[in-house]
Parts: sequence; C-alpha cells; structure tokens
Amino acid sequence: MSTESILKDTSIAFLESYLNNASPTGYESEGQKLWMNYLKPYVDTFITDTYGTAVGIINPDAPFKVVIEGHADEISWYVNYITDDGLLYVIRNGGSDHQIAPSKRVNIHTKKGIVKGVFGWPAIHTRLRDKEEIPKLSNIFIDLGCETKEQVLEMGVHVGCVITYPDEFMILNENKFVCRAIDNRMGGFMIAEVARLLHENKKTLPFGLYIVNSVQEEIGLRGAEMIAQTIKPNVAIVTDVCHDTTTPMIDKKVEGDLKMGKGPVIAYAPAVQNKLRDLIVDTAEENKIPFQRHATSRATGTDTDAFAYSNGGVASALISLPLRYMHTTVEMVHREDVENVIQLIYESLLKIENNETFSYFK
Repeated sequence: MSTESILKDTSIAFLESYLNNASPTGYESEGQKLWMNYLKPYVDTFITDTYGTAVGIINPDAPFKVVIEGHADEISWYVNYITDDGLLYVIRNGGSDHQIAPSKRVNIHTKKGIVKGVFGWPAIHTRLRDKEEIPKLSNIFIDLGCETKEQVLEMGVHVGCVITYPDEFMILNENKFVCRAIDNRMGGFMIAEVARLLHENKKTLPFGLYIVNSVQEEIGLRGAEMIAQTIKPNVAIVTDVCHDTTTPMIDKKVEGDLKMGKGPVIAYAPAVQNKLRDLIVDTAEENKIPFQRHATSRATGTDTDAFAYSNGGVASALISLPLRYMHTTVEMVHREDVENVIQLIYESLLKIENNETFSYFK
C-alpha cells in the first residue's frame, strides 16, 4: 500500500476540524463526538465510559481483543484566583508551559460560552535591566479587559473554568502539519484512518478490534487506566508523540536521536512486550516502512504503561510520531510520518494472529 494514497482530502478536512476543536483534559466530549462521527462508517458499534473515553469496535463479539489507541485530551489551564482588579491567575491542567504564555490569546470556557482573554506581560521598557523576571506560574496572568472581579464573574468566568489557546491548524511548506494539540489528537486521527483503510480495503480481522480514544492522558494516563479495565484486551498498540531531537537546545545524549520525516518511532521499554514489538519491527521491514528506535528507560510516559500493567499484564507496544515543540501552540509533525504510522499500525494488525499470546515460554 503506497503512503501516497493514505490521506484523502476528506481526511485532512476532518483532521483540521478535529484539531481546531478544543478538548482540554476533563472536557473532551465535544471532540469525542466529532471523532465518533468520523469513525462511524468504519466500525460496528461504540462504547463510551463515565469520563468520556470513546471506543469504536469492529467484531464486538470476538473473544480475542486487540486495542489500537491514542488520547483525546490537550493541555490547558484552570482559573485559580481572580484579583479585585479583575485579573486571573492560573494553575495547570496537564503540562502547560508557563514560558510560552505571555502575550498569548486565550479562550476561557464558561457555561455562557467562550470568553476571550490575553496573557498580559510587562512591556520591555518597564522591566529591570539587570535582573529580568522570567515567566513562571506565580507571575503569569490573564487580562479579560475587566476592571473589577465583579465584571469577571458577570461574564460567567469563575474559579475552575478551563482555559485553552485558540491557535488553529496550518500546513507549513506543503508537508508539515502545525497546530496545538497534535499531542495527541493526531493519534486519535491516525487510528481512525487505520479503521477507514480496513473498511475500504475490505479486510476481515479474526479478532475484535477496539479503536480507543482515551481521555485524561495528560494528567497521568487515567482514561487508559479506566478503559483497560472495561475492555480487558489481549493486545494493545498505542500511538502518541515523541520529541524530534534535532532542533536547538536538545541534548541527543539525553533525549535520543530522532527526527521528523525519518519515520515512525518504535519504543524500547519494560512496558513494551518484546515479541509484539518484534512483530511491529518485522512488519516495518517487510513493508519497507522507514522507522526509528527510541529507548524510554523505566516508563514510556504514555498510555502504553496503563495498558501494559492492567488486567494481570497485556501485551503492549508503542509506535510514536516524531514531533517538534511539544506542549506549545506550534507543535509540528511531518505528513509522511503520519502516513507511515497509519500504515505500520494497519499492516501490524494484519500480521497479528487470532489468540496469539506473545508468550516468551512457548
């Protein structure tokens, strides 16, 4: 299957609408509805859970269950304190970067709808030359154009409102996708494309396939932890992003040597089941899909860990998408890597046999 044929114009249109829609951790449901609507023609049924994880299922009655998974949530902020002068101080909801906040526009989500604001910052002229303060959680603040706390409250903004950035999707130099929340709505997009290809190519799987878009990954893999107990899968292939380490100020001796455009990244970690990973590597080699390797030490830091250690142990593997500028509003990935991750997951599924245990002892 040529990667040139993978992403259709309709795929890109869905990706753009899906990325542009805000789905902060704990508030993923509107994005999940978009995702389920796109996935609907390619699956037999859906399940959802109490906190909003969505699962499209192919062959729901099959006893052997294989998961492919991404996570739906994006980092954000919470309103934490409102001053008498109507300024907002924030706390993180996930790993939001305080250094990129100053002068960013924001959307504050309220029951009355979106309220616009900006992260203010003192003008360069007014800052002490000898000891400039750097942005930190204690000094970044949001200005809504209000003069009093009462005005803020009248707009529907209160402590606990969630805050996202409005930055939207663009394509840079023909083949680089740029947006906030590519970590990891691109994962949800890629697994949906796998389901589309299975459907369009009329592939019949001998097992149940669970296409899982988990919530709350950014605050500790919580959605995957919950849905793993519900599904009780036999196998899980997870996709998330990893760092392109070729941009300035990154130490390859610490972070590894990975670059966007050079293919999917196959993880090596205790949570990664060796025989399943070997199947994925063999699949890449047989199908001439370029790939890279990444050692992640004691934990992958992704939903792979949640699936692997659930239900007495689930054979799990991680296929990552190299990404520049993680947890900023200009996250960047290469179109060819996106297509190759889709193809690698697709071909790996076709290689998994029904009731395969991946046992080390047979």
